[in-house]
Amino acid sequence: MKILIVEDNRDLVQVLSEGFNELNYSAESAFDGVEGLNKIRNGDYDCIILDIMLPEMDGYEVVERVREEGKDTPVIMLTAKDSIEDRVEGLNRGADDYLVKPFDFRELVARVNAVTRRRAELKRPILNCGPLVLDPIARECRVEGETVPLRRREFDILELLMRYENQVFTRERIIAHVWQKEYDGTSNVVDVHVKYLRDKLRPYNLDTVVVTVRGVGYKVTCPNYE
Repeated sequence: MKILIVEDNRDLVQVLSEGFNELNYSAESAFDGVEGLNKIRNGDYDCIILDIMLPEMDGYEVVERVREEGKDTPVIMLTAKDSIEDRVEGLNRGADDYLVKPFDFRELVARVNAVTRRRAELKRPILNCGPLVLDPIARECRVEGETVPLRRREFDILELLMRYENQVFTRERIIAHVWQKEYDGTSNVVDVHVKYLRDKLRPYNLDTVVVTVRGVGYKVTCPNYE
């Protein structure tokens, strides 16, 4: 996931960038509104973290221009003012969510995951991996027309990995995406669900599409029939 942090507090940007990088997210930064707007125009980001009080151009104007230009990238606004007016203003201008400073980094990550998931649900294409077809809207998994019955977590793990083919996800990151705040145990739960998923794909000789990256986590590698 690629994130743009638009914030003039360089110490905060450094802390956030290091935190996201540890989660294997790619974090870029801009330190004023004009620089942020230019990067948004010329880049492709999964989420934008945007401070309201910025030099050159405030966050309200940045998000408003972004929406006027047709960009639908999720935006989380940061504000030091815990007032209804500030929050409503940001949402009315086009922000998807807001967070009041100071905040816990874990909450920011959860909100990033939530807004990107909601936006993705609005335009999720059919996912293909060789003969394996995943329909996120209908929540159906099929192999050559035959339905493969997957449970909720199995489906969500497979969808996440198929959506980012060949990208390695740590167990902790899979939990953050799939379980979010609903799970507070160990990361072994991912291994258990991956085993169940492989067992259900094995009759179709597709159990190897979910690849274990030893010491890191999992990825999907699709078969090449060319």
